[in-house]
Amino acid sequence: MKSKLILVEGLPGSGKSTTARLIHDILIENGVNAELYMEGNLDHPADYEGVAYFTVEEFESLLARSGGLGNTFQDRVLVKNGRYLLPYIKIKTELGDKFSEDLLAEICQKDIYELPLELNIQVIAESWAGFAEKAETENKVYVFECCFIQNPVTVGMVKYGAPVEVSIKYVKKLGDAVKYLDPLLVYVKQEDIERSFRKAVGERPEDWLKGFIHYYTSQGYGAEKGLSGLDGTIEVLKARQQLEYKILEQLTMPVSILDNTKFNLESHRESLRKVIMGENAIEGNMQ
Repeated sequence: MKSKLILVEGLPGSGKSTTARLIHDILIENGVNAELYMEGNLDHPADYEGVAYFTVEEFESLLARSGGLGNTFQDRVLVKNGRYLLPYIKIKTELGDKFSEDLLAEICQKDIYELPLELNIQVIAESWAGFAEKAETENKVYVFECCFIQNPVTVGMVKYGAPVEVSIKYVKKLGDAVKYLDPLLVYVKQEDIERSFRKAVGERPEDWLKGFIHYYTSQGYGAEKGLSGLDGTIEVLKARQQLEYKILEQLTMPVSILDNTKFNLESHRESLRKVIMGENAIEGNMQ
């Protein structure tokens, strides 16, 4: 197939995780060398998950305060364009109690997705460009779940309450970075956002919901609108979907919007197969 990158997007509870896995399975069944990266993958080749950003001075200060972990941090840090990028969640997972909670909390504040928005955009866009340069030479199709639109919109609109144009420009910047991979975007939608999200809430841990509500209502767009609780979170999600639709309209890559409201595994799989294997026109193309 022509595309080397398939992007799967949609709101929480829309079915994007299932969709991403189905796409990967379809590619493998058709003899395509494919690699799937789900949300939260600490080894994501384009995005950053659980990675902290430091200047050289900040990193040297961290080493001086890290005791026996200093050598580990120095061995594991990645230096790009004078930036020191530390995969702290991977290190914490590997070391357990040897990595103190106090030190973890301190480093968390330097997470790439806690950076000021303009710096976050710069760091993430550079990473996507580096990924694209490598992927262009490979005989492989990458499938990414939710980091292309979701992360820019979440940090831009939800976290910082940035103007719509800022989030649109952020996503288009990532799109420009990967354009030579001939990307295809599959957007999974639900007609009833409230119903699908409440269903997702019932399937996930309570701590996840508490963290989600806090993130969506205590800052940025939610705080500006005075929203709170589960109902307020759903209102933010509705606004987020409207922004994502605007983004889809402005992308130059092929976009397929699949309505997953009445989910049927076999029919959904068949729709995906036709889209990604090029057997029919892209459904819901918003070019």
